Amino acid sequence: MHSTQNFPQEALPALLDQYRLFVQNELFPIDLKVVQGPFRSFLPLLFKLRSKAKELGLFAPHLSREDGGVGLNLVQFAQVSEILGQSPIGHYVFNCAAPDIGNMELLHLFGTDDQKSTWLNPLQQGEIRSCFAMTEPALAGSNPVHLATTAIREGDEYVINGHKWFTTAADGAKFTIVMAVTNPEAESPYQRASMLLVPLDNPGYQLIRNIPIMGEAGEDYLSHGEVKFENCRVPISNLIGKEGQGFALAQERLGPGRIHHCMRWIGICERVFDLMCRRTISRHLDPGKPLAEKQTIQNWIAESRAEIKASRLMVMDTAQKMQNLGAKAVKEDISTIKFFVADVLMKVIDRAIQVHGALGITDDTLLSFWYRHERGARIYDGPDEVHKSALARSILKNYL
Repeated sequence: MHSTQNFPQEALPALLDQYRLFVQNELFPIDLKVVQGPFRSFLPLLFKLRSKAKELGLFAPHLSREDGGVGLNLVQFAQVSEILGQSPIGHYVFNCAAPDIGNMELLHLFGTDDQKSTWLNPLQQGEIRSCFAMTEPALAGSNPVHLATTAIREGDEYVINGHKWFTTAADGAKFTIVMAVTNPEAESPYQRASMLLVPLDNPGYQLIRNIPIMGEAGEDYLSHGEVKFENCRVPISNLIGKEGQGFALAQERLGPGRIHHCMRWIGICERVFDLMCRRTISRHLDPGKPLAEKQTIQNWIAESRAEIKASRLMVMDTAQKMQNLGAKAVKEDISTIKFFVADVLMKVIDRAIQVHGALGITDDTLLSFWYRHERGARIYDGPDEVHKSALARSILKNYL
């Protein structure tokens, strides 16, 4: 996890330049083809790029050096995350993509020695992938304490039954961490669920399908699975933390995760902004009259730059506070950056599509891919409306 011993701050600018060059030279030329798929046909190439990242000392920037990473703290990694976010395969190549990075954090903090040696270590080395099963199709994902999936203790085993979806990257993963109700009679709804590690070769587990996202089902890392657990038995040693800690562990996972997401979104904004600006210069409505001369286009460029910069400053401020004070101290900030940056992301992508005209809605650029897949930014990790409501309630407490 994020190192408590900071990577030397004076060496950070040079390191960031290394990441920029790698992303621009190695990922930009291929990323559109990779997302067009089939993804698995590119795995040999992506594994070569992972090996190159390891050779350059850039692999797993979020991990400590003892764990084979670069040793960046949260604030430093946030800056790297923006750079990697400029390519849809950036975080994957450097082994810090969701949901793997969140599962690494969970197992690092709360996993047993056996869980770490069997699952965490190969996950950190990029030898396997994982997924996280919490959201359920029959219940609102915005209410994480309302779950139908159960894990009933029978002797030395838990028997899991339930139906999940949007289990991101389930296709090809080796294990999942599943949220299930173990203590239905607990007085507090926040102490009813637990987290359990489930190997995906378990006969009680089934990947039903990869859910089409605006017509695109995807595969492997670029997928969202619908899965079922039917009398799925795992030993009690697969419990992560303690019984009833599921909600608390989820919050531990989601706090830094929202920093990661927001900085990745800002990276997307920067790549999209660059595409938009290049298009305004190269595209002419009339001979000698580029789009860049149109006032509406100029407004979009100016507004996008201001909003991206504001987003970055806001997220970096939150990351610094979280690093210094802990996740509980920045609840308001986390809600603020989540809905603010998600909204900026969609605005910038939409403007870039409009500037590109008909080209913008084709798959000849990354714009349509991001428009499809990042529309969910306003939904996952808590819908924007939930975060706005939570922020408003927190603010108004000071007036009572």
